[in-house]
Amino acid sequence: MATVQVSEAEKVYILHGIRDDLRVDGRGCEDYRHMEVETDVVSNTDGSAKVTLIGKPRPMVANEGYLEFFVDCSANATPEFEGRGGEELGTELSNTLYKVFNNQHSLDLKSLCISPGEHCWVLYVDVLLLQCDGNLYDAISVAIKAALFNTKIPRVHISSVEEGGKEIELSDDPYDCMRLDVENVPCIVTLCKIGHRHVVDATLQDRKVGRGSLDPESICEMIETGKRVGKALHPPLMKLLQQEESLGKKRQKVGFLG
Repeated sequence: MATVQVSEAEKVYILHGIRDDLRVDGRGCEDYRHMEVETDVVSNTDGSAKVTLIGKPRPMVANEGYLEFFVDCSANATPEFEGRGGEELGTELSNTLYKVFNNQHSLDLKSLCISPGEHCWVLYVDVLLLQCDGNLYDAISVAIKAALFNTKIPRVHISSVEEGGKEIELSDDPYDCMRLDVENVPCIVTLCKIGHRHVVDATLQDRKVGRGSLDPESICEMIETGKRVGKALHPPLMKLLQQEESLGKKRQKVGFLG
């Protein structure tokens, strides 16, 4: 499941609300979110269906949607992740991603709102780690930026029905969609201090020798280096994503996911 940070005060608020049959999004204890059901969505099967639960906006930001993150550390990446070995790392990664990406500075969350105070899009970002050779945060952040760039959200049409209700209808046209502006979506830059230098994209071997103390001056220098590297990484990444999209179905897919 996606990881969401909940403070102790929020936990008390949720518990007291449920006790009175009132959940934070306005539903009762036995109410489902608005559900969209579509059948025959996978062509190479005898039967398939897609179910979408459209969430309600969070109570404090009624005119915004939001993102939720889940990181699965596959045992294929390293034997240390077997069983529940990667669960703690997955939770740590998910919490960090939530802080970095789920805010108005990174993404226009208001564009994910369907009906203020009633319905919004919730983007579930699932990350699967298949290889572990250091620099996880940076690689994951680039993957998320690319995936959000590629995301196509169906247009939603709202019409009034009898008794003052609203009916939500998703467009069937695959080209009638909304794209996300990822211009401000950050790329995480992790630095490792080795000797007296700061290096980016440290491998596992680099980290084995990257031991040393950090003083305030070093931290300030690392922050400036991270900002400089992040700004340099953004333009070529955006150019690559745009070039790949322009190729359409002609682009060559590599790897087993292709």
